[in-house]
Amino acid sequence: MKNRSKTDIIASILEVIKQGGSKRGKIMYGAYLSYTQLNEYLSLLLEMELIENQGNKNGFSSPSFNITDKGRHYLNIHNQIKEMITIVESN
Repeated sequence: MKNRSKTDIIASILEVIKQGGSKRGKIMYGAYLSYTQLNEYLSLLLEMELIENQGNKNGFSSPSFNITDKGRHYLNIHNQIKEMITIVESN
């Protein structure tokens, strides 16, 4: 896998959460992150209000996360920019 930018990693995390991967393990494996990276990025995304912590509903499992409207907006813009870059690079 090539080196990814911070914005690409954030978009990967948001995409995994959007597709229903709300637990830490699913996010970590879906976005190809180490546990340390996952925790750093989750803290950043919570601080930026791109995701929200839903807590652990039964008291035993790890917390779950949801993407916010701001997170969806970020993801849409990121995808549009990536698409434009792909078009420019192909010409």
